[in-house]
Amino acid sequence: MDPIERLGSMFERFPGIGPRQAGRFVQFLLRSSPSYRRELVDALQQLGGSVTQCTRCMRFHTGRGGICGICGNTQRDARFLAIVASDVDVSALERSGTYRGYYFVLGGTISLASEKTSNLRLSELLLHIGDTAYPYTEAILAFPANPEGDATATRVREELADIAAARDIKVTALGRGLSTGSELEYADPDTIQSAFESRR
Repeated sequence: MDPIERLGSMFERFPGIGPRQAGRFVQFLLRSSPSYRRELVDALQQLGGSVTQCTRCMRFHTGRGGICGICGNTQRDARFLAIVASDVDVSALERSGTYRGYYFVLGGTISLASEKTSNLRLSELLLHIGDTAYPYTEAILAFPANPEGDATATRVREELADIAAARDIKVTALGRGLSTGSELEYADPDTIQSAFESRR
């Protein structure tokens, strides 16, 4: 395959990137200096060597050891666990300054087209919630305010029901401070705060 077409097809695999945007990325790189392209290649290679997955919350991080800086921070509120779809949701909640508990990254949402959950870390979540070493009193379902997020919240709530009842953990969801169809990563701090305050 032609190198330009190959790179364009690789960019098309990125979330939310169509053929036209992929083509713009390729054209940008073609106009960029060789030193910038080398820097990009180096950054991609380092990504594979220095990034690991936290054994507790499942998000990717560049720290040393098995757990990330958030999970290793004993000053956070150990009563709360926010269950989010992706790493970018953790970043959005951290930027908001609203939430000071811990996280679990589920790894996506349920696709309504297939309703498959094979890519979701449901079994890992159940093991985590069931571990009495973590004194959680509330699990907060912090998924996007769209049909996929709602379907995921319903499924996770069902999966957690028995363990949550046995451990007396309240399962709540973010309130509709988030407008329908919105992603956490794009929400402003005030909107996130409103969603947390109105959780139910």
